Amino acid sequence: MRSFRLLQAAILALAGWWAFAPALTGGWIWDDTRYLPDNILLHDPARLWKTWFAPGTFYEYYPLTATVQFIQWSLWGNETPFYHVTNMALHIVNAFLVWKLFEKLGLRLAWLGGMIFAVHPLTVESVAWISELKNTLSLAPFLLAMIFYVDYEEQGRERDYWLSLGLFLIAMLAKTTMAPFPAVILLYAWWKRGRIGLSDLRAATPFLVISTVLVTLTVLSAIWYVQVFPEIDKEPPEGGWAAGPASAGLAIFFFASKFFWPTGLMLIYPRWLEAGVSPPDFLPWIALTAAVGWLWWKRREGWSRGTLLGLGFFLIMLMPVLSMFLVRDTSMVRSLDHLVYLPMIGLTGLTVAGLEAISARFSVQLRCAGTGILAVALVLMAWESHAYAVIFQNEEGLWKFTVQQNPGSAEAHYNLGNMLIRTGHVPEAVQEYRAALRLNPDHGDAHTNLGNALLQLGQVAAALPEYSEALRINPNDADVHTDLGVALAMLNRLPEARIQFEEALRLDPHHATAQADLSRIGSAGNPADGSKAVPK
Repeated sequence: MRSFRLLQAAILALAGWWAFAPALTGGWIWDDTRYLPDNILLHDPARLWKTWFAPGTFYEYYPLTATVQFIQWSLWGNETPFYHVTNMALHIVNAFLVWKLFEKLGLRLAWLGGMIFAVHPLTVESVAWISELKNTLSLAPFLLAMIFYVDYEEQGRERDYWLSLGLFLIAMLAKTTMAPFPAVILLYAWWKRGRIGLSDLRAATPFLVISTVLVTLTVLSAIWYVQVFPEIDKEPPEGGWAAGPASAGLAIFFFASKFFWPTGLMLIYPRWLEAGVSPPDFLPWIALTAAVGWLWWKRREGWSRGTLLGLGFFLIMLMPVLSMFLVRDTSMVRSLDHLVYLPMIGLTGLTVAGLEAISARFSVQLRCAGTGILAVALVLMAWESHAYAVIFQNEEGLWKFTVQQNPGSAEAHYNLGNMLIRTGHVPEAVQEYRAALRLNPDHGDAHTNLGNALLQLGQVAAALPEYSEALRINPNDADVHTDLGVALAMLNRLPEARIQFEEALRLDPHHATAQADLSRIGSAGNPADGSKAVPK
């Protein structure tokens, strides 16, 4: 038996490694540089103090994740393969813990659940995207907290309860989307005993206090950070009071469909509700309400309670994502597979339990055939993950793939333009920035970078309207004032250039480029030639 479990463990680990191996050679993508190379906080002598005790110095209050990132940066710097190895190792550990949790819940095919999680294509984004360390790092203590809580329920040991509470605190310090855990343990209590008693509420209360405090700190951190570093949405919101609830319902079915049929994955999916909100957009809520109502009506039957446990876990842990639609509906929120990294465990358990129930009705011959089909399905999932992980090997390939799959994404065109300008393909970058602005005219960074690209091509006069538009959208951007000043000076409009440099220094007194260019205006009359402008 021990040898068989070791074999199972080896297969799971090797399958997980192979599925994501192509990502090991990947570099920085999208906001990775914001978290690591370009993160000013990493280079601040007081970084660890600010990370833990000064919420608002970064737009997320995930102090444990930030601390681990600082340690990684100190050890490896720009050597990105080491970051990918960390994410992959944590993901494989998480798959083992999913296996263990399912065993605790009494699932005979618990290993299958761990294997599905290990190789599922929906997890590629969390493993291959360096900044998603917050996902892989937070899940391990979350699962351990659940495992110890189940032990506490089964054996009544106080030690297990306090271990569960401590591990939950660690998970929350890594990422606060773990916050619905108190609701999960109440759901577990109902599944186990058919009711939620006063003792269950008392047991859940300390978890709720931790959730409330850390979620509040995270929200305040984001508010304070935006006040210091104002930003705008990269894509326009889909308006109307009904858009948020409609999008939330669509998101539930979208993520569920990608779990059961994980094909056509991409970094940014096509926008929803392009034509506005209509009554059919609320059908997912009607279908979900009917399904949950029917399961509740059948709750005295064991299969129904088990289904509500798996489905309930999925919905509860998806709530932080769904709340984003209700509070601030943007097209970016629903575009990311990593948002379902934790909630999909509920659907995984539901799948495993369903397969167990079906196999119990089959003959030995049919069970053997079913095992073969499952093996093929796992191989296909691992193959799909391996092929998708290849896309994450470099950012240019990733954005070209995303633009090809979703040509209507302004953000994809914008990021591809950034990659092209960095590699010296400036005319091609101009085309991508223009494509982004056709889709979203209020993309301030796209206006800025288009101006920079035109400056590099010597089209100085054409760059001026782009900088002006960028300042209309965000008038407090010192970098854009500086870029506009450079362009004006190149046209020998020195008094106007001086005004822009002075405004940049008013907004950011330590802006080195504005200081140097203002000095050059006074001495030589013409600052930099604009050929070194880089994407924001």
